[in-house]
Amino acid sequence: MNYKQTLDYLYGKLPMFTRVGAVAFKKDLHNTIAMCEKLGNPQHKFKTIHVGGTNGKGSTSHMLAAILQQAGYKTGLYTSPHLKDFRERIRINGEMIAEDFVTDFVAQQQDIMEEINPSFFEVTVAMAFSYFAEEQVDIAIIEVGLGGRLDSTNIITPELSVITNISLDHTNILGNTLPEIAKEKAGIIKPGIPVVIGEQQEETKAVFLEKAAETNSPITFADQELKIIHLVKKEKYLHADVFSGNTPLYQELELDLNGSYQRKNILTVIQSIQILKEKGYRISDGALYPALKDVKGLTGLQGRWQTLGENPLIICDTGHNIGGITEVVQNINDTPHDQLHIVIGMVKDKDISGVLKILPKDAHYYFCQPELERALPAAELAEEAKQHELIGDVFPTVQLAFHAAKDNADSNDLIFVGGSTFVVAEVL
Repeated sequence: MNYKQTLDYLYGKLPMFTRVGAVAFKKDLHNTIAMCEKLGNPQHKFKTIHVGGTNGKGSTSHMLAAILQQAGYKTGLYTSPHLKDFRERIRINGEMIAEDFVTDFVAQQQDIMEEINPSFFEVTVAMAFSYFAEEQVDIAIIEVGLGGRLDSTNIITPELSVITNISLDHTNILGNTLPEIAKEKAGIIKPGIPVVIGEQQEETKAVFLEKAAETNSPITFADQELKIIHLVKKEKYLHADVFSGNTPLYQELELDLNGSYQRKNILTVIQSIQILKEKGYRISDGALYPALKDVKGLTGLQGRWQTLGENPLIICDTGHNIGGITEVVQNINDTPHDQLHIVIGMVKDKDISGVLKILPKDAHYYFCQPELERALPAAELAEEAKQHELIGDVFPTVQLAFHAAKDNADSNDLIFVGGSTFVVAEVL
């Protein structure tokens, strides 16, 4: 098979969570373990950092990768889902995995794939581990796909575990309360391995403390150790001073990930870097500053409060649950504009009503649906939105909705594209 045929095989043959939802989620690690054993357990041949959480794990993973890469480490990065190209999921020093490796891996592993019927995600995790081992990376940042305890990535023993925050998401799989979800996320905490929790939340704090005590893992809550002073957005950068108590650690940091919600992620990242330095990693200010200023350039990250056009200002963001959309709305409010246009689509297994009720009522909406089975039909989304006084037009595709918004917007307006990672992917 060539590269396109290989992807068609992966997408068509394997259960894929992004396409079909919970039925593709395997509730044990058996398949991943079986595949990796056949590959000689590549996950044990390089160092890792494991990053989980509800929101912010993608940004946090990319920032950590950029810093380690800039510090001179050959750095792997495994994330999901991809936006434009499957190979975005697996990178080394910002470069995507080679097409030939993807096709060769699938050809060589096709027999075991036919035998054990793994999910799409299980195969991509095994592929990433195999690639990082073969390329002899110094360290790899591994982003959890979903949850933690039963996630396919959870067969590594990392240098550090990182959990960004807890919000309600994937409640049909992970639980209906924050403590239940936190318990699943805490499953990545390993015996004796330090863990950084990005955000101390009253409802989940005890879950993490209990798990860390059980595994004898040193635990820190980043927002209790560090604070940001003077957070301000200037042009395309977010400027921040990070303090430990009254002591400045990093002053005049510039972040090219400039959504205001990065104020939480940067504390998580800096606390993680402090621990890595204590473990002997050489990470100078001369590496950290330029890395944070060029995360997108170094790692290829897209879709985080990303500007797609000017006059009118067009911005997209992949936030898709209550926590993520709350931050998006804050950013919209902080962005000067005349009329607000929102291109929105969602998938069926999200808290649709919870998201809709926090969206601005003074916008014109362009309801659409991404091209996947999980997509909520645009007409249904529009009907539910009406219950929350959100008014607009219905479009059968994302592209038609996006073009209509651009046709209707004046130069001082703001067009926001989001509601689902898959809506953003189709616009990109």
